[in-house]
Amino acid sequence: MDGLSEIFDVVDADDRVVGQEPRHRVHRFGLRHRAVHVLLFNTRGELFLQKRSLWKDLNPGLWDSSCSGHVHAGESYEEAARRELSEELGLREPILVRPVGKLAAGQETGNEFIWVYQVERDGPFALDPEEISEGRFLGIPALELELGTVPDLFSPAFVYLWSRLRHRFLLRGAR
Repeated sequence: MDGLSEIFDVVDADDRVVGQEPRHRVHRFGLRHRAVHVLLFNTRGELFLQKRSLWKDLNPGLWDSSCSGHVHAGESYEEAARRELSEELGLREPILVRPVGKLAAGQETGNEFIWVYQVERDGPFALDPEEISEGRFLGIPALELELGTVPDLFSPAFVYLWSRLRHRFLLRGAR
């Protein structure tokens, strides 16, 4: 879908739907809306990161969550997470998506309420070239090192998300 045909739920400060607007208006006017990020780990506990396509309007060429996207009008957060796994990574079979946490809408999230989900899968993946230029698995210690030394290689949303939720993966491991 393009930015003119995508319709998002507009929400209030408590994440209650108050209307619907096209994507371009939601972003132009900074309206609160919903998004999902999925963190996909393999059986070794490594996180799959995607490098955003150079064609993306936001953060092109930067490393990001395994997959992410907006929640469409009338869609649940979990439905959106499953749709993004299918669209971006080609994972169409039923997948257990476990909720990790929710981030409040604010400046750091682009005025998006974001539910973060966790999935375990080794692959294979069919990456959507319009969304993703490449992908890689990275262990948590290596991820922490890269985020500490070259954070500009990552999307600001991922840096913020990881800073808020990293303790859940460091304390109990990726699984």
